[in-house]
Amino acid sequence: MKRIAQKSLYGKQKVKEVAQGLLSGGMDTKVELIQALIPLGLLHVQEVLQAEVAALAGERYSRGCGPKQHVRWGSQGGYVSLGGQRIAVDVPRVMGREDGVTKLPAAYRALQEPRGVDDSVLSKLLGGLACRRYEESAGLVPEALGLSASNVSRKFVKASARKLEEFCTRPIDGYDIVAIFMDGKTFADYQMVVALGVDMDGRKILLGFVQTATENAKVCKEFLSGLVDRGLKSEQGILFVIDGAKGLRKAVNDMFGELALVQRCQWHKRENVVGYLPKGLQATFRKKLQKAYEKPDYKEAKAALERIGKELQLVNESALTSLEEGFEETLTLHRIGLFKYIGASFKTTNCIESLNSQVARLTRRVSRWTNSNQMHRWLATALLDIEPRLNRVKGHKSLPLLRLALKKDLKIEDVKPAERAAA
Repeated sequence: MKRIAQKSLYGKQKVKEVAQGLLSGGMDTKVELIQALIPLGLLHVQEVLQAEVAALAGERYSRGCGPKQHVRWGSQGGYVSLGGQRIAVDVPRVMGREDGVTKLPAAYRALQEPRGVDDSVLSKLLGGLACRRYEESAGLVPEALGLSASNVSRKFVKASARKLEEFCTRPIDGYDIVAIFMDGKTFADYQMVVALGVDMDGRKILLGFVQTATENAKVCKEFLSGLVDRGLKSEQGILFVIDGAKGLRKAVNDMFGELALVQRCQWHKRENVVGYLPKGLQATFRKKLQKAYEKPDYKEAKAALERIGKELQLVNESALTSLEEGFEETLTLHRIGLFKYIGASFKTTNCIESLNSQVARLTRRVSRWTNSNQMHRWLATALLDIEPRLNRVKGHKSLPLLRLALKKDLKIEDVKPAERAAA
């Protein structure tokens, strides 16, 4: 399997040169090193804060078995200081049982105090990251944050080091994936195409990402091939929800062929169409298209869209061409009779757009993307942080109907396990 994460742009000689530049006080180098430190640093910050909360209120879900003087009381937004930058974090809180007063971990105040990061520490950190000695780099983070080594367990140092590679290598053969959302997130001049799977219970599973200059077919096909190598099953059919990117569409067809259905994002289609119109007409046609797509019956929705097409022919031929491109795939859920059951979640790429928005909040402090390795570290760390908080899709109880509809539409016959093994 091809690893999704690319090799660092830094070789050992480059690491040595960067370290020498650091000691001479190069500002650009220091900024890059601090940015390399931040994803690891945030993992350690959360470990320290959660450890203090556990000491005050007991372990999570301990059901009264821990100390009784405090209870957990949610969290609030805050920041910690790292390398002269304010980095946004979620800060856990506790409340006193007797006085009802909420308090934040004492370590949080200490982590807010600006402190300089020793150049030698940053140099060693970059060297470890560039040579993929993740555990060595993770062990330097407490020192860089001004924490004593005893505040962070050895077990967590190893765990946080593994996180940086975990996302790109974890097997996915244990998931029964019925649908996949795919979309690109922009970092500098590059697109990071992310795949978000949905299993039969409606849970969202981050399957992986790939870096590409554009959402081109060859790169995306290799990415999808890598997902299959990691265990993605497609023999029962998969619904792909994508925007209008032709590269993604071709990659899905080349890789899965008659084992995939595509639902084109209705929001992107609508906005692409009205984008050709003068501003005075955009609101009117936006409402008409929205109303047409909301009709649950396939024939009614198609007829409504065709009427809009006739109107567009008189107004703007380019808008009509945009509507007709991929027309049927915007109505896939209508055609297989499931729009009223799962349309809220699967008619657009909103699920993955929301994910990308959360990634943007976690990476908004980065003012300059300097290399591929930095992009991969930040994105992998952000996705692993977000994944546990993802909600199940709306209409998840109807996903068995989607599985049946996929089999029927794609003409997939059930194969018994024994027959599959023999084949």
